[in-house]
Amino acid sequence: MKIFLFLAFIASSYSYAQSGHDHQGDAKKKDDHHSEMHDDGHHGMGGMMHGGHHKLDKTTLKQFFEPLPASIIDEKKNAALIALGKKLYLDPKLSVNDTISCNSCHQLNNFGVDSQPTSPGHEGKRGGRNSPTTFNAALHIAQFWDGRAKDVEEQALGPILNPIEMGMPSEAAVVDKLKKIEEYKAMFAEAFKDEKDPIQYKNVGKAIGAFERTLITPSRFDDFLKGDENALNDAEKRGLQKFVHMGCANCHNGVAIGGNSYKKIGLVEEYKTSDVGRFAVTGLETDKKVFKVPSLRNITKTAPYFHDGSVKTLDEAIEEMAEHQLGRKVGPGFVEDVKAFLGALTAKESK
Repeated sequence: MKIFLFLAFIASSYSYAQSGHDHQGDAKKKDDHHSEMHDDGHHGMGGMMHGGHHKLDKTTLKQFFEPLPASIIDEKKNAALIALGKKLYLDPKLSVNDTISCNSCHQLNNFGVDSQPTSPGHEGKRGGRNSPTTFNAALHIAQFWDGRAKDVEEQALGPILNPIEMGMPSEAAVVDKLKKIEEYKAMFAEAFKDEKDPIQYKNVGKAIGAFERTLITPSRFDDFLKGDENALNDAEKRGLQKFVHMGCANCHNGVAIGGNSYKKIGLVEEYKTSDVGRFAVTGLETDKKVFKVPSLRNITKTAPYFHDGSVKTLDEAIEEMAEHQLGRKVGPGFVEDVKAFLGALTAKESK
């Protein structure tokens, strides 16, 4: 996102036409020049815009959002690799004491999370950051809150060797353990037919990553973006308008509704945290307290929130983001409508 667009939203008294983000010409600006958001209440225009009954048109929506693709991996061609990846994802044998799997912190029956502020590892110790969902994660710009892994294949290998998380002592120890399991011998051989020695640590990541690439969760919002006007109800549409016109969509956009950029938490109003964020990866002063913007898909199901899991409710998260990122105080009407919209990002079918 270009920073001047972001700042314009803050200074514009919610006026979309004056935000500098409208690229559709003078006709659209004429429609919008009296517009101002209702923060609260659902009377009158019901959270629409002053000065007309216009709504977000398709061109405007396309500037911010795009529907999920049907698939991002050839599931038929990669069937053996995906099957191996799912087994590895669910298998606690990848931990030092056979107690922790990927699924322990990223539960497939719970929208890819464990619903805890931070997750317990093989000895019950907890890390310092919230475990983000694996659902739709393959669509992100990078992995982990600080972006230190380039993709899901690389990310999958990190927790296995992390002393707090799964605690395996070395890559060789993981390989040796897997080679003693007959089922894995057969599955790796099938998934990596061209390799003489298929059970390698890097292939563990390739397999788990392939499986995670299947964790794409279409929602009613995708149907709406594809042209189904009835996919969202009135409250959800109001929430979508407020979400865009407030400036939330400047960071939470794209196919994953986030996950495609890095931002400082507390951009406008300071957010107190001892976590230095991306600074630990890059060493750049400008990256202190900078984190990957989380995806909002399935967000109503993945509490608690923020990098430290300190925010328990979505209502609070909406209020905190408005204050710290946009410098705005929002009322219950705004929160209620935006939360309604965010509910439309929930998977129609959980994995």
